[in-house]
Amino acid sequence: MLAELFAVMAPVLAGAGLGFFWVRLGQPYPVEFVTRLVFNIGTPALVIASLSGAEIEAGNFGRTMLATALVICTMAAMTWPLARLLRQDWRVLLAPTMYPNTGNMGLPVVLYAFGSAGFAYGITVMVTVSLFQFTLGSVMASSSDNPLRTLARTPTVYAILLSLTLLLTGTALPRWLSNSVELISGFTVPLMLITLGVSLANIQVKSLRSGIGFSLLRIPVAAALAWGIGTLLGLPPLAHSIVVLQMSMPVAVFNYLFAQKARRGPEYVASLVFCSTLLSLLYLPLLLAWLM
Repeated sequence: MLAELFAVMAPVLAGAGLGFFWVRLGQPYPVEFVTRLVFNIGTPALVIASLSGAEIEAGNFGRTMLATALVICTMAAMTWPLARLLRQDWRVLLAPTMYPNTGNMGLPVVLYAFGSAGFAYGITVMVTVSLFQFTLGSVMASSSDNPLRTLARTPTVYAILLSLTLLLTGTALPRWLSNSVELISGFTVPLMLITLGVSLANIQVKSLRSGIGFSLLRIPVAAALAWGIGTLLGLPPLAHSIVVLQMSMPVAVFNYLFAQKARRGPEYVASLVFCSTLLSLLYLPLLLAWLM
């Protein structure tokens, strides 16, 4: 079991470590360019490549999205008592409480732990979180942002619609297009991991105690909610495990970027991202041992 767990975590550590030490050694890394490349091209390609040919029923796909959305909304409701307990502004804690790192941390873990069958469910959770984060999250960061306009400008939305159409109709992409999409999608997960390491290297952490305290409170609550909601919705065992795993991921790096944009405690949010990511190296193997 230990060897299996190490096989899952080693690629994550290697990819993130590469980005972390690359920046620490003074090498340049175009974070903005890579983020836009991954978000606008890599992620849509990954969604199409993973979902269009996946052995996943449309009903299970919908229930997985619903379970994820319910966990996110319930976690939002948990923000106020959590903020009272930590003596922080609830507006600062709202996004970190709602949005775990289901992308550049969650997807690699799901891929190496559950393979291609589980990866389709991992993508489902990730795109649901992304839809919330880049619509509601953008509105929270700036009142001038229009959520419908944000959705219309999000390539992943069109990738989801195309994948659902292919899934429901049983249609396969032409081989030339399928091979091209699969090739392009291949750079997404490695770049996600490297960018995660780069982001952690650039974050200035000033409140370790608060970051650790927040993580120790949020992670068990998120895991318990995901387990309970997945049970109520009757998710298949594989989908259930992946919803629990994905919603238990550390705080997403994008929360720090949104906090900077909104000027709502960016240094504090940075500590939440950093500390929760470090703690994940301890609790994720234990969670995987239970779920696998």
